Amino acid sequence: MSSPQPTGGTVPVGGQAPLLNIANALTCLRLLLVPVFVAALLAEGGEDTFWRTTAFTVFVVAALTDRLDGQLARSRGLVTWFGALADPIADKALIGAALIGLSVLGIVPWWVTIVILGREAGITVLRFLVIRRGVIPASRGGKAKTVAQTFAIGLLLLPLPLLFPDALTAVLVVQWTVLVVALVLTVVTGIDYVVKAVRAAT
Repeated sequence: MSSPQPTGGTVPVGGQAPLLNIANALTCLRLLLVPVFVAALLAEGGEDTFWRTTAFTVFVVAALTDRLDGQLARSRGLVTWFGALADPIADKALIGAALIGLSVLGIVPWWVTIVILGREAGITVLRFLVIRRGVIPASRGGKAKTVAQTFAIGLLLLPLPLLFPDALTAVLVVQWTVLVVALVLTVVTGIDYVVKAVRAAT
């Protein structure tokens, strides 16, 4: 018999799956890739095409593990408390490292990084506060936010201005358009999550 669902828009986390499973291993791999990614991004002052492309490749691989571990956890019944908590932390670590690295290189303004990371840190705290009542599931807006952030960072990681100097204006317009979309979704979904967390706590 299935356990009752808690109220307030949260869903319980399964406790029967073994802690050591492929989904959690992929989450740990994503965490381990973060310092590798940072080293590649900052190599040669971020101005070397090879290292920037390498950083982009590592970022894409890490981002793909995010999608894969979630699918495996759900399809194979491998959802655990560790995965529910470690997965968003790994995501924040990857996105945060990318944004901070890009800001250090002067590619992304620091205020953009602060807004996005401030939102992510706040949501992470809320996850811990409401964890006893279950995990608030990701909304469509939250998933769209993640896709937009990943896409924007990917575009900014690629050394497009170095590869296409004659089309610099067009490249910057595309990069900034996607980044602004990601920023708006980050703020809007953050507000939505706070509302859901408050309802779950009452």
